[in-house]
Formats: sequence, structure tokens, C-alpha cells
Amino acid sequence: MLKYFLLVVSCLSCSVAANASLRVVTELSPPHQTLVAGEIAGLSTDLVRATLAKAGVTAQIEVYPWARSFRIAQSRPDVLIYNMARTAEREAQFHWIGTVAAYQLGFVALSHRDDIRIKALSDAVGYTIAVQRDDLAANFLMQNGFSTGKQLVLAADITESWQLLLNGKVDLVVDDAVALTAMAETLSLPRRYLRFVYAIPELAQHTWLAASLETSPELVKRLQQAHSEVATTEYYQKVMSSGYRQ
Repeated sequence: MLKYFLLVVSCLSCSVAANASLRVVTELSPPHQTLVAGEIAGLSTDLVRATLAKAGVTAQIEVYPWARSFRIAQSRPDVLIYNMARTAEREAQFHWIGTVAAYQLGFVALSHRDDIRIKALSDAVGYTIAVQRDDLAANFLMQNGFSTGKQLVLAADITESWQLLLNGKVDLVVDDAVALTAMAETLSLPRRYLRFVYAIPELAQHTWLAASLETSPELVKRLQQAHSEVATTEYYQKVMSSGYRQ
């Protein structure tokens, strides 16, 4: 089914008109955004490419640390960004195209740290946690009594957060349980080295493909319509279902 889906996307791409001004920015976050032979790939990336193709536009996908991607999308016209959490604070800052991932974020530790026991969010206050700057998880934890320099260590991207964990600089990272297999592969680790400790209920979410405010209204409408067509496919339903892996 995935091969058929990508073949359809490839065929559609042959007929789309280039749009040199449109940019798409994101971060690395396996399995949704990955690098394969130097090219951005992954579950959400497939959906974004399909949406662009159906809308009749092409754009290069650029990968940066999340905070930089977020600033680009906030401040420049004709920029798309994914995977974006749709929060009350961000609602009026972007045009919202459609959902391209499902997450259940929570705390992750190394398996040998059997001393770490978390049954409620407040139990994590005694541990150090790596989170990405300007990320939903970082903002949520700050709003719930976790402070930078004490419990929270701000990283540029998810890879840096994981390196802090592997190097023993922090006790926990925040990630999706479904992402652990892909992240272990990215880090060349056996999956058994990682343990999902606690799911944070408030961080269960669908994340979005969004557009900067100064993006053409006509283009936004076209992308929204294209996404609605992609959302009817079996592949989209699988990606958006909890626990799906490639």
C-alpha cells in the first residue's frame, strides 16, 4: 500500500507547476521526519508531499532545529511548517492546512535507570529532562512548574535531546512511544536500551501542516482542499492511527 501511495504521489508530481517562492520547513523527528540517503522522508513527510502534489505545487523541504523552523514560519511569507501542535497561543499565528501525525508524548529513560518511577506528572519534578526549545512539550512543562536550569535542559532539536540522555547529562527526554524504534535505529542503539516511562495525557495530540500568515489565501485554500483528499486515503488513516509504524 505504501509503494502504491508513493507511486501515485510521484505521478502527480510530474504534472505540478513549480512554485519557487514556497518553502517547507521542519525538523528531524523519526519516524515522521527522517533522513534517507540525504533526502527528507518519513510518515508525515509522505503526507506533506502528497498534499503538495495534489495542490499542484512543488517546494523543497528544509530541515532545521525546531526553534529555527518555527521562527522562519512565523516571520516570512509563503512558508509551510510541520509537524506543528495547534495550541491556543499559535491559533492566530498561522493558517492551518491539516493534520499529518498523531502523537502520545511522554517521558523516556534509558532502560538501566530502573530507579526512575513516574506515576504522575509531579513525580518528574525531581529529574532533569531534555526538551527542544520552543517545542510544545517544553512550553507545557514550563507552564506546569518545571523550570529551565533546574529540571529542564533546552536543546536545539530532538537529536541533541537524545544525545544528552545517552551521555548521562539528563535523566529523561520527551518523545512518542511509537517513535522509539525509529529513534533507536537512528542512534544505532538496540531498542531494548530505551524505556517509555510515562505518557503525559495532555500531550496526546494530532499535529499539523501549517502555513505562515502571509501565505497567499488562494494557495492556503488549495492546500486545504488537497489535504482533505489525501485524508481519505488508506495510508493517511494508517499514519494517523495510534501505534502505526512503516
